[in-house]
Amino acid sequence: MNTAQKTAADQAHIVARALPYLRRYAGATIVVKYGGHAMGQEDLALEFGRDIALLKQVGINPVVVHGGGPQINAMLQRLAIKSTFIDGLRVTDAAMVEVVEMVLAGSVNKHVAGIINRAGALAVGISGKDGGLIRARKLSRTVRDPDSQIERALDLGFVGEPGFIDTRVIHALTGAGLIPVIAPVGSDEHGATYNINADTAAGAIAGALNAQRLLMLTDVPGVLDSNKELIADLSLGQIKGLIADGTISGGMIPKVETCMEAVTQGVRGATILDGRVPHALLLELFTEGGIGTMIHK
Repeated sequence: MNTAQKTAADQAHIVARALPYLRRYAGATIVVKYGGHAMGQEDLALEFGRDIALLKQVGINPVVVHGGGPQINAMLQRLAIKSTFIDGLRVTDAAMVEVVEMVLAGSVNKHVAGIINRAGALAVGISGKDGGLIRARKLSRTVRDPDSQIERALDLGFVGEPGFIDTRVIHALTGAGLIPVIAPVGSDEHGATYNINADTAAGAIAGALNAQRLLMLTDVPGVLDSNKELIADLSLGQIKGLIADGTISGGMIPKVETCMEAVTQGVRGATILDGRVPHALLLELFTEGGIGTMIHK
């Protein structure tokens, strides 16, 4: 067998190995949260676009929810608008929410849709305000004073959370063979615009769609144990113990909680995985065991 024949045989073997997984996910809805370094590096971005297009071409219905924190920061710096954060959440006043919407629902949203379109699929960029997709409510948070132990409410401005997801616009797009690319911006019943954490938005959308999988692309391999080794599989009950003993801490806690909420709402499996790994989506869906941490009931 010459080199060309061996290459072709290897490729055929890969396709054959993937066939059971293609059958498993045929017609399934997969919600992908896209952000982090995978979004910022052009080569990884182009690979992401090709992978999403491939999912659509093999009969899967991908729905993409994207972030854009670095892009928002860059625009705020250009406009000389100072940002402040509380517990990782950007305090957003009326002027800033206009910038957030402009960046997320504008340049970033169209860029993400564009890389998928360039790969041969048909992606449509929308925001959570379009078609009433995300009905938002103001996010309320409290902090405890370390000295007095008295709790006080925090006002984060126009930072919201999903109160209701109207999936009709998503079903209309996927039913027409299109891929929805969603910016995490929503509005309340009075029309006020709210900035929503992309992880939270993706989890709420996955739950409302009763998606088969939620894939959260991050900048870490997944949930790590005390020896910094990847935990491939977690049940809801195990997670509470790992948070209590400090194994899951910091910024991983809200990601895990988002996955738990999505699974509780009906998503069969929610996975936190490293978006910096080339073809991370394909490796997670089409190989035994995947590459991230899957959370399930």
